[in-house]
Amino acid sequence: MTLKSALRSTIYQTEKLIQLARFRSQKDLPILLGISFPKSGTHLLDQILLGFSKVAPFSLRVASLFANYDGESGRRRSVNEMLSWLNSLRPRDIASSHLFSLPEAVDYVCTPAFVPYFIFRDPRDIVVSHVFYVTDMESNHVQHAYFKSLPDFDARLKTSIMGRPDSDVEFFDIGTRFQAYSGWLDQPSVMKIHFEDLIHDRTAILNQIIDHLLKRVSLRAPRQLILNSLETSINPKKSPTFRSGKTGEWKKHFTDEHKKIFKDVAGDLLVKLGYEKDGNW
Repeated sequence: MTLKSALRSTIYQTEKLIQLARFRSQKDLPILLGISFPKSGTHLLDQILLGFSKVAPFSLRVASLFANYDGESGRRRSVNEMLSWLNSLRPRDIASSHLFSLPEAVDYVCTPAFVPYFIFRDPRDIVVSHVFYVTDMESNHVQHAYFKSLPDFDARLKTSIMGRPDSDVEFFDIGTRFQAYSGWLDQPSVMKIHFEDLIHDRTAILNQIIDHLLKRVSLRAPRQLILNSLETSINPKKSPTFRSGKTGEWKKHFTDEHKKIFKDVAGDLLVKLGYEKDGNW
């Protein structure tokens, strides 16, 4: 561990002790785990979950973030690395992840030690957001140079939808990419959150987020105070990757060809996720 990492860890643990002293009557609290499909509101969910720290002794900052792929190298992390990360989390931590629904992960997370939330977004908006992120916002991303080399947005969007099957670095089509997370949809202990609902019906979803935790533990704070704490924790300006927070942006960018190739690789994904009634969109 580097000196910087050791210092960060010491500060984090000190803050947790201060939080525990502040809320003496509440010690036995689980780990709050945010699971997100990339470009679906990761930082928004982080901010909301951190709102609980205002009313209970949860950590004041995200304990750590885990992704099954390393963003800079594209290397896929092993199951042992994933389990090691999960095992490093402690009660009252708030953690963030792009965590595949591998059987080992499901068995570990869907236990009393965790209160998990899974946020996702219309996959058509995801691929559009992904293009902007990889091309313009994250120069260290493993796909940045390739996306920059493509002639225009049209070509980049096709690549985001279809993936790069011939690349040495894994980058699958959007249907396959989402399939790695789809197991979370089948777990009753995981709250499923549509990003769009947080934008258009925020109060209702925040209340559901609260209810998901209250099914497991009791909080001393009044309901309205909890709700206000979550609401006031949301600050898009503090998200390093937040671009617009809008929904349905794909309609501005998808051509008929994009629609066709999306349907070819994603099949009935939009119907399964509740974004369309059938394939006629």
